[in-house]
Amino acid sequence: MTLSPVREPGADDTGGNGVRRLTAALYGYAFLDDFVLLYPVYALLFSDTGLSIWQVSSLFALWSITGILLEVPSGAWADAVSRRLLLWLGPLLTAAGFALWVIVPSYWAFALGFVLWGVRGALGSGALEALVYDELDRMGAADRYARVIGRAQAVGMVAVMAAMGLAGPVLDLGGYPAVGAASVLVCVLTSVVATRFPEHREALAHGDDRASTLATLRAGLVEARANRSIRGALLLVPAVGAVWGALDEYTPLLVRDTGVAQQTIAYLLLVIWVGPAVGSLLTGVGERLSATGLALVLAGSAFALGAGSLMGTPAGIGLVAVAFGGFQLVNVLADARLQNRIEGARRATLTSVASMGTELASVGVFAAYALVGASYGHGITFAVFAVPYLVTALVLARGAAGHARRGGDQAATGDPDRA
Repeated sequence: MTLSPVREPGADDTGGNGVRRLTAALYGYAFLDDFVLLYPVYALLFSDTGLSIWQVSSLFALWSITGILLEVPSGAWADAVSRRLLLWLGPLLTAAGFALWVIVPSYWAFALGFVLWGVRGALGSGALEALVYDELDRMGAADRYARVIGRAQAVGMVAVMAAMGLAGPVLDLGGYPAVGAASVLVCVLTSVVATRFPEHREALAHGDDRASTLATLRAGLVEARANRSIRGALLLVPAVGAVWGALDEYTPLLVRDTGVAQQTIAYLLLVIWVGPAVGSLLTGVGERLSATGLALVLAGSAFALGAGSLMGTPAGIGLVAVAFGGFQLVNVLADARLQNRIEGARRATLTSVASMGTELASVGVFAAYALVGASYGHGITFAVFAVPYLVTALVLARGAAGHARRGGDQAATGDPDRA
């Protein structure tokens, strides 16, 4: 069974033309995927519907659990079937969930919507990175992956900021139905753009283990267990991405504690989002960094996070933005290093393993934040979470030093193969 047409590469899909076609689809997909007007206001929708804090928290938990349970199986499915299929199917599920939210707003409608959203997130996670990397590799441009995916994430962050700016006026004009209709339309457009992704995969025949999702999952996990460099890369992705990704949910509370006027909070949140956007755009320069360089960026960002959050001023929020920018830069580079170590046939599976690790670690951060935040202010709590980044930076620096020392020892033996 051939799941994707296999063509000999021609002048229309190789070299510069092929890369431009891929990146055009990717940037359009990234923008539309995050340009959802419901994102900044869905908490208000829940509150206006009468949900309690406990009910809202249970919805977030359901969302996370859905993603965790499906993350790795969906990655294996993407490797066994078609990554493009999952990328256009996912946004349609989210569209259905958002439509439910505004048509029949209730706890159970919100719960079903979050399940659909969680499924959508699992379908896209791993599949997108794998498709982009393999297509670039096919065109001899795998070295551009970090820059391309970094720019795509920057485009997505710009879309989030644009949605934040437009959600209020649209809500004032048409209420939640207008915001919901716009969000459903954007999800459908995201699905349409996903069909424009190029995908060139080997033909998968009946009886071939590669056509079995379970076999693909098993092979991917075996590869991760057997390959030390892959294991290290798999651990680095959640170590970098989980903490600041979870802290972002609490940034409105951190900003409010600076004492600024209510209407100023949104502007300072935009400042924070500028940091990761810039970090994403710097990945082209960051590709030259060694493991020691990544450790220095993490350590510097950790100090910026600690100092900025403890200042309790708008200027401190600027330092938090700088910290988030550094974390995002290392996050993209960690993903690129993981992609460089994976065999293409199981790329989505192993990328999904890293994403699942990030989700699990994020749940731990949420729990730890609740524990620390119950006794201390948000500034102190944010500063506490700078410590894991200092630990990760230390581990990276020690690993780089050990690798350099082993390389020197091997060179000293006079064995060129070992060196």
